[in-house]
Amino acid sequence: MTKHAACLAPDTPRFLELFPAGAALTKLCTGFIWAEGPVWFSELNELRFSDIPNNRMMRWSPVTGLSVFRQPSQRTNGHTRDRDGNMISCEHGGRCVSRTYLDGRYEMIVSHWNDKRLNSPNDVVVKSDGTIWFTDPPYGIISNHEGIKAESEIGKNQVYRFDPASGDLSVVADDFDRPNGLAFSPDESELYIADSGYARGDGFGFEEGRPRHVRGFKVVDGKSLKDSRVIAVIDDKVPDGLRVDTEGLLWISAGDGIHCYTKDGERLGRILVPETVANLTFGGFGKSRLFIAATSSIYAIETARVGAQWP
Repeated sequence: MTKHAACLAPDTPRFLELFPAGAALTKLCTGFIWAEGPVWFSELNELRFSDIPNNRMMRWSPVTGLSVFRQPSQRTNGHTRDRDGNMISCEHGGRCVSRTYLDGRYEMIVSHWNDKRLNSPNDVVVKSDGTIWFTDPPYGIISNHEGIKAESEIGKNQVYRFDPASGDLSVVADDFDRPNGLAFSPDESELYIADSGYARGDGFGFEEGRPRHVRGFKVVDGKSLKDSRVIAVIDDKVPDGLRVDTEGLLWISAGDGIHCYTKDGERLGRILVPETVANLTFGGFGKSRLFIAATSSIYAIETARVGAQWP
């Protein structure tokens, strides 16, 4: 394992208090094209994540090391877990959101809105009431690199809420360029959503004037969003995956690493990573280890925080 000791770049002294003494960035495994969607399974002592262009889902354990969890994987991207501990996945290839049960059974949850196929679900969170909230940008249909090239049937890039009890799929936000990572605040009163429109996703780099920020919304009656505000503007490439700790700090994936913000928009500092970061999750003992999916590798660093995630 490779360690990178000088990886913390504080904007305020408070940032260094978020890590134990001697905290260092460690490369756990490598050999991927675009690592994404890390999700932790405490009961298995296992991290699962996507390697999208290789059309496979991987797993890493400190005991057994690296192995393939599923291939082909329908080019899955983001993952989370529902309240029963099952894995909820966004599929670029399948253009759907799916569930993998703890016993290995698989089911497709939702693939259409108003009888039109979704674009390419990207990232997903499950609220405490069991509803599934996910983003649907076009990255999986722009080219064959991360999915299957196709035209959008919906013609928009939206954020959705799916209610498993009623089967209803509703739009909660329709004014994003390319919605990406998302995370609820610890009390679920706010939802944070990244807009990575600045990244074209078609192999031609970036486009000035398009959004590269994270917005926060108030959650109304657990069903809708209002009062949008910009929490953070990312100055290195785009915001991608998001996570929140139990004290409400927002951890944002970006080009140069992980950016840590307060809910009021103050950047406390950065964890510098030697590869472009796509996503992150808390895990390990006590949910205090931050796992980072960054291009070809998975990294980890110990923190003094606890991830606000279930289970």
